[in-house]
Amino acid sequence: MKLLLGAIRLALSAIARHRLRAALTVLGILIGVTAVVMVTALAGGASDSVAGTIDSFGSNLLFINPETVQQSGARGKVTGRLTEADGRAIGQGAVSVAHVVPWLSTQSQVVYGDKNTSTLIAGTTTPYFPIRRFNVGRGEAWTENDETLRTKVCVVGTTVAEKLFGTEDPVGRTIRIGRSPYRVIGVLESKGNSPFGEDQDDRILMPIGSFRARVMHTSPGRVDMLMAGATSDQTTLRATEQITSILRQRHRITPGRDPDFRVNTQAEIREAQQAIADVLSALLLSVAAVSLIVGGIGVMNIMLVSVAERTREIGIRLSIGAREHDILVQFLVEAVVLSMVGGLLGIGIGSAATIGLGRALDIHAVPSATAVGIAAATSAFIGIAFGFLPAQKAARLDPIEALRQE
Repeated sequence: MKLLLGAIRLALSAIARHRLRAALTVLGILIGVTAVVMVTALAGGASDSVAGTIDSFGSNLLFINPETVQQSGARGKVTGRLTEADGRAIGQGAVSVAHVVPWLSTQSQVVYGDKNTSTLIAGTTTPYFPIRRFNVGRGEAWTENDETLRTKVCVVGTTVAEKLFGTEDPVGRTIRIGRSPYRVIGVLESKGNSPFGEDQDDRILMPIGSFRARVMHTSPGRVDMLMAGATSDQTTLRATEQITSILRQRHRITPGRDPDFRVNTQAEIREAQQAIADVLSALLLSVAAVSLIVGGIGVMNIMLVSVAERTREIGIRLSIGAREHDILVQFLVEAVVLSMVGGLLGIGIGSAATIGLGRALDIHAVPSATAVGIAAATSAFIGIAFGFLPAQKAARLDPIEALRQE
């Protein structure tokens, strides 16, 4: 312990004598550690934010989309077709599915007075609101009777409400979509952006019958997509299997053939998002690793210069009884101290920058104790790894030859 404390005191003294050189030496370590802390914390915060946003859709939500499949013979590629009847069959036959809703959408111009905006207009049914966890903040949603009668009513998102109505209350106002007037009966609570960057508040929802009759004419019963809500998070896999079985039977898809539909769960979307985040984190961490290696090479070069400058000092110490081990520890500790100074500064700067960026990006990004510990341990390791060669060179100097140096 006494040897170690003495080596630390000598290391600090040597660093203090060459402040500028020491500052330049630790710069590479500082940048690398700062990058490691920031990338680790921001990646974790971003992943949690995306996971939270995806979960806000409903963790038991399933998306059923038509799929283009390759057929043998002259028919070539055929695009699958989903209908409201498919949705009703799933609702009746899949015991692990609580609700199924159809979805038809288009981008269209909406007019109110002298204001207009282009927005997403979608037709669906009332179970869409609980399945997608959309709540009506003001007013109310339409009823099943409105769906049967194809009533010209709609619910608007907050972005649409702000663009068309400003500070006015939209409930009870009439907007025009195409040639048809629609009465606004409700305003959705704000949901913000989806993980894919879509503004979930920039939309208008209405009964699907009214949508099909007046906004976008389609073949009877056709839908762009079906959304299903499993009875619980635990039954999502069973619900997927049941939906697949029912649709294969309805679409007369024989075993061995690819289905003309695709069922995606929130878990799959979350895994895809996480895979992308992991790849980006790995790329950024590799850049930080390169910076740390460059910083380590800088530490080794400066330590070699220090050994050359202090050759006579080393010779004197060896001649008055210092052992090779003492010299090795002295220079190794000096290299570790240089690296640790850079590491601690990097942890401090990286933590402050992470918190600031997290607030700017509206994500919860705080450096974890694990990330800080890894950064500190990496700094110490670099000091040992890149400081060992200069320290060993100093320890193996011949005292007589060293004393001859001017």
